[in-house]
Amino acid sequence: MDLGLKDRVYIVTGATRGLGHATARELAADGAKVIITGRDGKRVEAAAAELGPDVVGMAADNGEPGAAQRLVDAAHARFGRLDGILISVGGPAPGFVADNTDEQWQSAFDSVFLGAVRLARTAAAALGEGGVIGFVLSGSVHEPIAGLTISNGLRPGLAGFAKSLADELGPRGIRVVGVLPARIDTDRVRELDALSGDVEASRTAAEARIPLRRYGTPEEFGRTAAFLLSPAASYLTGIMVPVDGGSRHGF
Repeated sequence: MDLGLKDRVYIVTGATRGLGHATARELAADGAKVIITGRDGKRVEAAAAELGPDVVGMAADNGEPGAAQRLVDAAHARFGRLDGILISVGGPAPGFVADNTDEQWQSAFDSVFLGAVRLARTAAAALGEGGVIGFVLSGSVHEPIAGLTISNGLRPGLAGFAKSLADELGPRGIRVVGVLPARIDTDRVRELDALSGDVEASRTAAEARIPLRRYGTPEEFGRTAAFLLSPAASYLTGIMVPVDGGSRHGF
């Protein structure tokens, strides 16, 4: 299936590894031009080089107030346009209510929530008809995940913001979508499994709760996100798409 991505231009944040990286790979493989970001300049340059000549790496922290405009300006300077953005951020610190400090909450709010709002708001001002804004969120949008209290607090609010944004931008022909990963086999998920002290047992128990009985792969997530960002999904907006192997049992 031709997704219509050739020569379209996207920004993908948090793309030096994991879900952002997998999505950038799928976009570039289908002919898109991509600006990827990460906090570590050397890592983001290496990731861009690995993904090919139509991928440019920029060091950026989502929590930095000026980062969003710098990325939009870079897209126009390098490729002459901007067609969409996928806002992917690192997961907040794990912990239960009694464990997480005010500093951890504030840091997560600045990067996960306010940083994402700034990126979306800045991209919205630059996008025209056919543009798209995507958010990488979490299954915690629908139900809390034990041990991820900060994420449980912030992700649903960001999903609400995304839905409001979809309503506001729809008349301009700009779409807004969310992607909700659950157990995808990334470094982040392996780190969370390791918190139990027995990685193999944690993974086995988690897989038993997934109808497909396995973790997803980053490539499976990336293909889903690339489709949602593409013109092939031109009538999809204001939706949250679980990529979870059937883990969510509600409609």
